[in-house]
Amino acid sequence: MTSQTAIDASGPGDKAPAAPSGPQPAPGLRGHPWLTLITVAVGVMMVALDGTIVAIANPAIGRDLHASWAQLQWITNAYFLALAVSLITAGKLGDRFGHRQTFLIGVTGFAAASGAIGLSDSIAAVVTFRVFQGLFGALLMPAALGLLRATFPAEKLNMAIGIWGMVIGASTAGGPILGGVLVEHVNWQSVFFINVPVGVLALVLGSLILLDHRAENAPRSFDLLGIALLSGAMFCLVWALIKAPAWGWGDGKTWLFIIASVAGFALFSFWETRVKEPLIPLTLFRSVALSAGVVLMVLMAIAFMGGLFFVTFYLQNVHGMSPIDAGLHLLPLTGMMIVGSPLAGAMITKLGPRIPLAGGMAVTAIAMYGMSTLKENTGSGLMSVWFALLGLGLAPVMVGATEVIVGNAPMELSGVAGGLQQAAMQIGGSLGTAVLGAVMASRVDHTLAGNWADAGLPKLPPQQLHLAAEAVQQGVAPVAKGTPAPVVEKITAVAHHTFISGMSLASLVAAGVAAVAVLVALLTKRGANAEAGAGVGHI
Repeated sequence: MTSQTAIDASGPGDKAPAAPSGPQPAPGLRGHPWLTLITVAVGVMMVALDGTIVAIANPAIGRDLHASWAQLQWITNAYFLALAVSLITAGKLGDRFGHRQTFLIGVTGFAAASGAIGLSDSIAAVVTFRVFQGLFGALLMPAALGLLRATFPAEKLNMAIGIWGMVIGASTAGGPILGGVLVEHVNWQSVFFINVPVGVLALVLGSLILLDHRAENAPRSFDLLGIALLSGAMFCLVWALIKAPAWGWGDGKTWLFIIASVAGFALFSFWETRVKEPLIPLTLFRSVALSAGVVLMVLMAIAFMGGLFFVTFYLQNVHGMSPIDAGLHLLPLTGMMIVGSPLAGAMITKLGPRIPLAGGMAVTAIAMYGMSTLKENTGSGLMSVWFALLGLGLAPVMVGATEVIVGNAPMELSGVAGGLQQAAMQIGGSLGTAVLGAVMASRVDHTLAGNWADAGLPKLPPQQLHLAAEAVQQGVAPVAKGTPAPVVEKITAVAHHTFISGMSLASLVAAGVAAVAVLVALLTKRGANAEAGAGVGHI
């Protein structure tokens, strides 16, 4: 059978295969599917949690280590860059050497790097070990998906990925809550130290339970030039997205990195058609369903991560909530993802991914539209409705898009497919934050001066207006020391009104992105679990 036949073997419909395909559960502990799921979930939880938990600790880190705002940004950027750039290469390592080995190395390294950060006494050391966290996290994430793909029979894979998605969603959304509790009642170091016992648990479970699966057609050599070209292109793209808010979208440096990224991806694509064992066989994307799954994951992350970015500022700076209170107000989102992900897995198993994915993105679009109507005085009840709807919409997309990507790839490329899934989510999150951040900044810049004048406040010089706009973009009132109380009240009202205006526009853009994703979802279909192909590179 050719690999293209294997990829498209599921046919045009979405009905489940008549007979189970893929591996059957192994007796005992070693290789048991559900115990494997628990084990990889423990490891994945660390990586997902660290994507959001650290933001709460940044102010305390800054005070303790005397770090500047730019240095604090690098605590997040260093982790994100290392993770995004390494994911696909790490997936290839798992395909070559076995996902069990790469998972255990990833868990060990991530826990060790976390402990090292907790012991660090300088911001340079924190940033350095955050890079190592990202690199080891990149080893861990695709390996987890590869292990699930190899362990679960096809008819139960959706349910497994549903629970896996639940862990990621709950960990991502729950990060600010746990971080707030730890920073407030222990110290900022505890945010990192908590990964050490979790990592030890994952290592022990992995050593006892995980079974090494290697496909017969697994790659035997490495495409070193392909790795270099892809890593360089990914770095330039992510770097441009990270720095664009500071540099400006019209700045030459921003476009220099974007052009370098495009050139890098073009060279990588050309090289992949020439090398014997490519890093990513481009024929993989002849599967329309897999390509749609990747695009869908990007669009979902743009709407979710970009929209949610402003909600934390809204809750803390406009409503004046503490980090813990803000996290608790996001519990409807977390709760619906926890409940919805396994249910979505069961629904996708029964109906196929197309209807649940399209419906999920439609609900996400409605939720983002609802969030565009939030005001300064919106009550907790109405906020909870929109947050719960967002979680309900995201759950089937997180599960279904992952299954579409991983399930439509041949077994020997399951690690690369897992890397693609995670890279798409990371790039989408970065795009969402950067693009919606630019929408917010543009709206604030356009309306702040007029709102300021309408409130009867004295006109600000251009430099002071620029500094005020930067504060307002985070929902902060730019009030100088010694300002009389009536004036403080006016400035606060203007700042919050202007911020709400920008957040509403950004949420509407996110709703539009989610609406486009509904159409993309209609191109998806159930994964073929094609394991018999001789290799996707030879069609």
